[in-house]
Amino acid sequence: MGASPSVPEKSIHEFTVKDSKGGDVDLSTYKGKVLLVVNVASKCGFTNSNYTQLTELYSQYKDKGLEILAFPCNQFLYQEPGSSQDAEQFACTRFKAEYPIFQKVKVNGADTAPVYKFLKSSKGGLFGSSIKWNFTKFLVDKDGIVIKRYGSTTPPSAIEGDIKKALGES
Repeated sequence: MGASPSVPEKSIHEFTVKDSKGGDVDLSTYKGKVLLVVNVASKCGFTNSNYTQLTELYSQYKDKGLEILAFPCNQFLYQEPGSSQDAEQFACTRFKAEYPIFQKVKVNGADTAPVYKFLKSSKGGLFGSSIKWNFTKFLVDKDGIVIKRYGSTTPPSAIEGDIKKALGES
């Protein structure tokens, strides 16, 4: 809890992450895009509403410059128990997700993924920087800077106004 350690990176575009099959993905490929970064889980009470609304937002705004980056995480009551590829298949089959589902990550603790260290250091939460649950969302601008953090109880549809603003639509 408490303050996040500072990280040297100034933009999410400075990170390389792994796709669901373990291949490298350079996040600089998303320069110029507005990003919604989400830690996802397939067996959470928030799963249906979040995945449904994320897919709707992506369909509506992908051609306008929105990308959703989903990172499966098994740290909260083991609600993402399968492999990274299982998580991707679940999202793509059940919820028709067309956005990338990356390799499973840790969002808290000593083994926190570097990209999540950056996100948390950019925008802490209500009770310190740690992620409290599945489906915490970070809105990132076209330059890779975190604009805002949203807790698990904020549905993706409630972020639409902020997404439109970040895309330059409002």
